[in-house]
Amino acid sequence: MIDQIFASFDGAFSDNTVRAYRSDWMHYESWCNANGMQTMPATAENLATYIKDMATTLKSSTIRRRIDSLSSIFSLSKNPNPTHEPEVLLALKRMHRQIGRAQKQAEPLTRDYMDKMKTHCNSSARGLRDKLILQLGYETMRRRAELCRLRLEDVRKMPKGKYALMLRFSKTDQYGEGTWIPISETLYQLIERWKKRIGQEEGCILRSVGKDGTVGERLTPGSIIPILVDLQHRAKLRALPRFSGHSLRVGAALDLLDKGVPLEKIMLRGGWSTKSTTLRYLSAWSGMSIDVYEDNRQN
Repeated sequence: MIDQIFASFDGAFSDNTVRAYRSDWMHYESWCNANGMQTMPATAENLATYIKDMATTLKSSTIRRRIDSLSSIFSLSKNPNPTHEPEVLLALKRMHRQIGRAQKQAEPLTRDYMDKMKTHCNSSARGLRDKLILQLGYETMRRRAELCRLRLEDVRKMPKGKYALMLRFSKTDQYGEGTWIPISETLYQLIERWKKRIGQEEGCILRSVGKDGTVGERLTPGSIIPILVDLQHRAKLRALPRFSGHSLRVGAALDLLDKGVPLEKIMLRGGWSTKSTTLRYLSAWSGMSIDVYEDNRQN
């Protein structure tokens, strides 16, 4: 039955979302089997016990995500959804008091770090591609999957010497309404150089590059982190925690906040939907930046 449920999700959610739902379901199903409980219909008492057991080994963010996934699966499959029952809500509150809600935040990859890493990108196809990853990620402030979907034909030279790049889909735009992201002339010229290097005018901007310099069709989101970490090491930034997929967007957001850019504009640029989420990213790294933001609001 669960396979039929996931089959019904096809096309309604992104591949990553369906993959996460399936992974979370498999964990829940395995726990139910080990404890002699049925998966559906689920009960509030069983889910409360499930939360209690997870709290001994998992982070609170992982537990909340798994309960949210189960809630969506139960509701969309027209099964009873007890995730909002008092027993479950109280179990979540106990879990938060026990292990806290703190989440590990991405190490910010600010402009000064980006500039150091760019100096280690040579003129080869791989070097040019890596420089593109840094500049594109920093300027657009987009997630890995979104960066890998950006396309060559969606780069535009706008009136008054401006440049922009169309983002067709994003985590907060699942229906493809699209949005234009302003980019610098530096990034525009870098993309033009990349077009000439690969001899293409259409298709994904970011592409795989083989050891022999052969350029592929598309870079996968999972490839971005190893590339960033390799550049981080070559730039002698090993003392910093490893950069992650969110590092460029967080670093760019911090730089904008330090310049006094209003939080609303930073949210729009980075694709954050709520102030609370944006401030959580920023306050974890720069209390001074948050003070700057508050001072600017008051003035």
